[in-house]
Amino acid sequence: MIDLRSDTVTWPTDEMRRVMAEAVVGDDVYGEDPTVNRLEALGAQKMGKEAALFVPSGTMSNLVALLAHTRPGEEILVGAEAHVYYYEVGGLARVAGVLPRLVDDRDGVFTAEAFKAVLRTPNLHFPETRLFCLENTHNRGGGTITNVEQMQEIYELARELHLAVHLDGARIFNAAVAAGRPAADFARYADSVSFCLSKGLSAPVGSLLAGGREFVQRARKARKVVGGGMRQAGVLAAAGIVALEKMVDRLAEDHANARRLAVGLAEIPGIKIDLARVQTNIVSYELAPTLTEEEFLARLNAKGVLAGSPGPHRIRMVANRMVSSEDIETALQAIRVVMAA
Repeated sequence: MIDLRSDTVTWPTDEMRRVMAEAVVGDDVYGEDPTVNRLEALGAQKMGKEAALFVPSGTMSNLVALLAHTRPGEEILVGAEAHVYYYEVGGLARVAGVLPRLVDDRDGVFTAEAFKAVLRTPNLHFPETRLFCLENTHNRGGGTITNVEQMQEIYELARELHLAVHLDGARIFNAAVAAGRPAADFARYADSVSFCLSKGLSAPVGSLLAGGREFVQRARKARKVVGGGMRQAGVLAAAGIVALEKMVDRLAEDHANARRLAVGLAEIPGIKIDLARVQTNIVSYELAPTLTEEEFLARLNAKGVLAGSPGPHRIRMVANRMVSSEDIETALQAIRVVMAA
């Protein structure tokens, strides 16, 4: 099968499997796992932050960030299409106890103007606003990038209002590679940033949450609250080190395959795609109204290609390390046959 559902389907590399078997470990809850400590230091350095925290998943990383930044009953400003609001099982409300005020991010890009549009003046009847939440790259937006200049404008607005900024940077390295800039350039304009090791970087498990030293100490306690304290986690962290040291630059291959896929899709009758929004490894497109996403996915599956759907008549495909340029051509041919039928 050619699996284009997500970059989460990537397998660990042979080197990752080897270093996992050989990892020097200790009890991370006591702070005694040297491999975890090394990974956290490396992650902090990559983001230009003082410290970082290793957590099992990106969802937990965002939740822990909310717990560390806010108190129950406070308000956060977050994209209406953002992962932390749309795909994290309501954890911001049911666990962190915060109220989301929704920002227009329908194009997959955040702007200072969109945040200004939903700001309210202080009032006895309103909850205290505490945090701006960004996402880069934007999942539901199709892997789109909020550029560094836009992030700076948002950060400066937050500073004027004495608010913090959290960046869900699950795919921040995709943004960095596509922009030709270090990831730290994006992370500079956020007080905290979470990023995944287990997507395009191919580690089997894990994310990091980076920020100031005091923030990470609060986050460490929040991680314990939600059950994220791990023991001999160096077995997992070892793969994360390989991911950060050796797997970032190859993301350009995924971007090239996504572009190849998008250009091919644009030539197929019955498919509508905005090539300008294919900026990284995610390809999102619309089907003709006469074909449902369920029918399309079932027919494509029968031809050996897996994809996903973010909504009615919409399809999402994600280039990843398990899919070659030859696989992209095979997938395009399968799509041509399905659409012709």
